Amino acid sequence: MTTPPPLAVGQRTSTTHVVDDALVRAFADVSGDHNPVHLDDAYAATTVFGRRIAHGMIVGSFISAVLANELPGPGTVYLGQTMQFKAPVHIGDEVTVTVEVVENVKRNIWRLSTTASTAAGEVVVGEATVVAP
Repeated sequence: MTTPPPLAVGQRTSTTHVVDDALVRAFADVSGDHNPVHLDDAYAATTVFGRRIAHGMIVGSFISAVLANELPGPGTVYLGQTMQFKAPVHIGDEVTVTVEVVENVKRNIWRLSTTASTAAGEVVVGEATVVAP
């Protein structure tokens, strides 16, 4: 494994994922969250969303993957995350996650902006604090 380059304020990266039925069902099984708004078309049609939505933490997992694999990268220790869910993710939506380095808090502890969005708009915004490798 190679050592990642040093971090700098303003560095950013993005990844894109399609949230499909198989992913939502697998996440429900792994997490134990079987809320019918995620899994049952008929039930979800009666909700404010009008159709099934993905678990919010699926998007949180996409953020975690960027931190672990891209920026800062392998060896990163996730210390915390704030998230504010602004809009739902529907089955079939494409979600783009962007992470940007905001501040070096001290030594190898960094604050990062985290955003996820679909074509319809901003889904999740927040901040992560990590120990960079």
